[in-house]
Amino acid sequence: MTDRPILITGATGQLGMALAAQASLPYRAVSRPDFDFERPETIAHCFAETAPSLVINAAAWTAVDAAEQHEAEAWRANCDGPAQLARLCRDAGVPLLHVSTDYVFDGAKGSPYLESDPVAPLGVYGASKEAGERAVLASGAEAMILRTAWVFSARGKNFARTMINASRKTNALRVVGDQRGTPTAAEDLAGVLLAIATKIRTTGWQPAYQGIFHATNAGDTTWHGFAEAIFDIAAPLGESRPTVTAITTADWPTPVRRPADSRLDNTKLANTFGLRLPDWRDATTRIVTAMLSADASP
Repeated sequence: MTDRPILITGATGQLGMALAAQASLPYRAVSRPDFDFERPETIAHCFAETAPSLVINAAAWTAVDAAEQHEAEAWRANCDGPAQLARLCRDAGVPLLHVSTDYVFDGAKGSPYLESDPVAPLGVYGASKEAGERAVLASGAEAMILRTAWVFSARGKNFARTMINASRKTNALRVVGDQRGTPTAAEDLAGVLLAIATKIRTTGWQPAYQGIFHATNAGDTTWHGFAEAIFDIAAPLGESRPTVTAITTADWPTPVRRPADSRLDNTKLANTFGLRLPDWRDATTRIVTAMLSADASP
């Protein structure tokens, strides 16, 4: 079993790229068109061709607002496809690490969410991800769900990149200041997933691994606070420093309401695996510095 590779899905996404960059175990990273939740036959083919020892599913529909107009596609990517993948893992006796989201919650609790708290998604994206969680766990597979939040990296589309690009075009920005959560670096989340995969290879699957875990960087902020932190780092590196005004969610209407407070409690992850992600500020320093360094490269 130890000679068989890990199968990483969603290879071209932020998390998929971070997983491939850090993996020290044998792995195969796949993405569309070779692995496509829109084409179920590709899921089965990739699984059979790889014969993996473990699967990390980082593939998903993540466009929150667009999911409202593409509901069927979002459900196939976030529920139906993962359910099929989980059944394949069950039949082969292969563990599955499946990535989910803070958007399964409505943000009304007022304190960090535990894995056992009731879910209440506010839109198609959150509902499809929550249904995917249930389908994966109901499959009978050896399955772990890792919920995360506000993922960003030096590559790909994310809030940090949006802020940097915007600052190059204007000297005044308006950013929502009444939604609270935790920016999470894709590379830190990838490190946790790979550490868990290594642990499973060492210990074999254990009952304590089954179920839902939360995994975000430590600490919390608002989107406005995140933007200010990004520019605190970027300005000394030569980027312009815009004025960033905090606005309310009502001032910036979107097709889907976001959770007002989607902080996640990571205690279970620490207690089970001894894993703690760095503070989001440290992660932001690393990611923004790497992003600007890549921008400056010829």
